[in-house]
Amino acid sequence: MKGEREIGVKDQLKAWIKRDLSNKRYVYFWADGIYFNVRLEDPENKKQCFLIIIGALEDGTKELVSVLDGYRESKLSWMELLSDLKHRGLAEGPLLAIGDGGLGFWAAISEIYLKTRQQRCWVHKTANILDKMPKSIQPKTKEKIHDIYMAPTKQQALVAYNVFYSVYGTKFEKACECLAKDKDVLFSFYDFPCEHWIHIRSTNVIESTFATVRLRTKKTKGCVSRLATLTMVFKLALEAQKTWHKIKGHKLIPL
Repeated sequence: MKGEREIGVKDQLKAWIKRDLSNKRYVYFWADGIYFNVRLEDPENKKQCFLIIIGALEDGTKELVSVLDGYRESKLSWMELLSDLKHRGLAEGPLLAIGDGGLGFWAAISEIYLKTRQQRCWVHKTANILDKMPKSIQPKTKEKIHDIYMAPTKQQALVAYNVFYSVYGTKFEKACECLAKDKDVLFSFYDFPCEHWIHIRSTNVIESTFATVRLRTKKTKGCVSRLATLTMVFKLALEAQKTWHKIKGHKLIPL
């Protein structure tokens, strides 16, 4: 019975990977590369991760768009994923894509969907900045970073940004360089409805979902194949999708 269920899920995955997307219109993409605590049969695949895209439709519904095993920093892997989406009918990309600054995703999407704007994840950015500062001042620093992206207007956010620089610029140059290098794509979310900001300034929808998936995959004993791991991640992600809520203020999306 267990083997039959596994075969069923694999067939479901194969059909899902090939599904037609010509009737889909995504407004937002969240993208990330997620690693799991699973021992693979192939020792060469130590750096393997799963490339995840979650999308928001025009009615505000969030859904899993794609899962592909690849290499996180690889533009080629993300090109493969995005090109496949386009080939299956997703001619138009999202208005905004949200992701970590280190992804090959940005190089890929700028070639596949030229009109899609970029938003760097503030959760990842915060962690990267704090990593370059002493632990003793990290709590206070974190508050000042929150002052930037939680500001009620873009103008006030830029004021808080300049305050951060004036306080830490001299003593913690690397931390400030980390903040500055993505300045042009850190404030894109302000150009969208304020009701959506809580959703589109970070990749939390991916982080929270796959934290649960990680717990489940961590219990896997022994070595497994690449396909078995992909099937397991797909199945758990679809289960998690049932709990996702629509974007707040989704009625504003058509505007």
